[in-house]
Amino acid sequence: MFLKTNLFKAIKFKNPVKLPLSYWILVCIRFMLTLLPQSGYIHPDEFFQNVEVIAGDIFTIDVARTWEFNPQFPIRNIFIPKIILGPPLNFIRIIHPFMKYYFNIDLRTPYFLITIPRLFICLLSLINDYCLYKICVLYGQNFRNRLKLFASSYVVLVYCCRSFSNTFEMMFFSVLLLLVAECMHKSDKVIYHNEFLNEKYDQATTPVEKVKIFKLMTHLPNHSLNFVVILASIVVLGIFNRPTFVGFAFPPIFFWLHRGLGSKVVGFKDFHYRIITLIISGIPIFLLLILIDSSYYGYLTMADIDMLKISWDNWVVTPLNFLRYNSDMKNLNAHGLHPRWLHVAVNIPLLFNVLGFTAFIMLFIQTYRFARGKYSKLPKIQSITGLMLFSLIIPVAILSLFPHQEARFILPVLTPLVYLYGNHLYPNDSDGPNFRRLKKMLLYLWYAINVTLTIFFGFIHQGGLYPFTRSLHTEIKNNYGYHFHIITTHSYSIPTYLLQLESTTNIYKDKKTGHSYRLAPTTFINKYGSMPMRELFLTVNDVLSNAEMLLHKRKRKYRIYIASPCSLERKIRHEANKYHYMLVTEEFMYYPHFCSEAFPEFPKEHDQFCLGHNSTQTNQSEAVDLTMLQRISCFLRRFCLRVYRVSPTNYS
Repeated sequence: MFLKTNLFKAIKFKNPVKLPLSYWILVCIRFMLTLLPQSGYIHPDEFFQNVEVIAGDIFTIDVARTWEFNPQFPIRNIFIPKIILGPPLNFIRIIHPFMKYYFNIDLRTPYFLITIPRLFICLLSLINDYCLYKICVLYGQNFRNRLKLFASSYVVLVYCCRSFSNTFEMMFFSVLLLLVAECMHKSDKVIYHNEFLNEKYDQATTPVEKVKIFKLMTHLPNHSLNFVVILASIVVLGIFNRPTFVGFAFPPIFFWLHRGLGSKVVGFKDFHYRIITLIISGIPIFLLLILIDSSYYGYLTMADIDMLKISWDNWVVTPLNFLRYNSDMKNLNAHGLHPRWLHVAVNIPLLFNVLGFTAFIMLFIQTYRFARGKYSKLPKIQSITGLMLFSLIIPVAILSLFPHQEARFILPVLTPLVYLYGNHLYPNDSDGPNFRRLKKMLLYLWYAINVTLTIFFGFIHQGGLYPFTRSLHTEIKNNYGYHFHIITTHSYSIPTYLLQLESTTNIYKDKKTGHSYRLAPTTFINKYGSMPMRELFLTVNDVLSNAEMLLHKRKRKYRIYIASPCSLERKIRHEANKYHYMLVTEEFMYYPHFCSEAFPEFPKEHDQFCLGHNSTQTNQSEAVDLTMLQRISCFLRRFCLRVYRVSPTNYS
């Protein structure tokens, strides 16, 4: 009885302990930054790969459905965005009428439309924190230091609160790591006790003693197929979210399959049994996701089911389409080709800074030890350190094989990175004075860099587009019936769902006449990227001519805006002066706004444009030399977004 009691006590997990106050402060900062809201705009995919499309379905409004959701060749699964973004957007849709009626608060405004979904994602991001915490507690590691480091990363403060598919991928990856870590921990204990009891059974001398030990062996918990259904479902969901999840899922699944392999009680029979069970367990969720996508994109309809006209053409497998699309080098070239060393040389230092460099140093040391044959100083393969090490290296290595590499693609490796090397930035008792000072300096550097990058990516990078969208929403709402033409250049696209434009695709029915009709579009958003200024103004001229024609023929009033980085002001005014019948006036200015597509030049000593475009000092003899302080001030002022209104010269 004593042996049995102690056996099951040993298999139980450790009790959780309290989290440090500094960690909770960082979590509060995460939510506060989301509530402000963060006006920074990291990449168009944070809107157009998820929330833009889901908002269009829920609010039945006009949105920009990107090519990834084209029913002819869809490459994006709709289920994961719906289950993550559906609840907050449906909350807005349901609560909005009541808030409007009782409190006169309009929830369908850019602030709430951007903040409420982000708050929900921010809440879900705590899944990553919880998984890291549980793994640390499970294996007796210092979770306090790691959690503080994790929560202070700008990746968590900014990226993990946005609706990137990479953010969702990070959640799946963290959960997968936790489940596999728990399975490894439990299997190690059960296998140890199983081998111990087998040894005692062989040593037993009496039948009674053998029976007692045999009963204890039968009471050992099953461990071989722990979490198999959940693991299979997470892998399938992760692959449908982003097929690159194969690279992230491979190390955890590999370790889950190899648990205890080589011991006396686990053999290759168990290994193959696990593989078969894992594959079979993933089939139901795999078929369900195919069914959902096929129905959403119109490949499978109720009419087809009723008439039993179902063939291979009725099914769509979005991950397969994703792979087919990205296997074509022409398609990748359209999105930009990068050198294969970009993740290692640029993206890891950019995302993880001090922690990334620490990982490089530690991996170099371990590689050196391996080359010198010092295997005893290397982490064991079937250990939690081995799992985390492979979960860090293999996804980066696999993603580095592809020529299109963006920093956000490797966001999920932050979890194993913090677990492995997070504690290295904190001094311990065995460190000498110089080493302690070095670690403190690196820790302060970590916080300084992450604060800077949080401000930059959270509020400065493309930071003028959100406040412009907010102003534009108000203007469209207050000028019903106007035609609005918004032209953006050298900037990201405006998220259309924030404007809450009435749907022009839905069919409405007139109650009096019974006739069906569709609404004509009244707001036109045109993104021209880095189009040369001459071609841009040819387009602006066409828009102005068409708008004037509609004004005179149908009395349709209009407003035309050009949104451009302030660094292009001189080029815009120079080109606008060529059109004597066109008046281009500054309407709004939003600061700060960093745009790498139009990085401002540092003003020269005689740059009179810094004194204002109305300056009359055009003669070199009358020019005023700028001081260095004036030049720096002028340079910083050019990091803004300027919105110009275009109208004919006789406009009043």
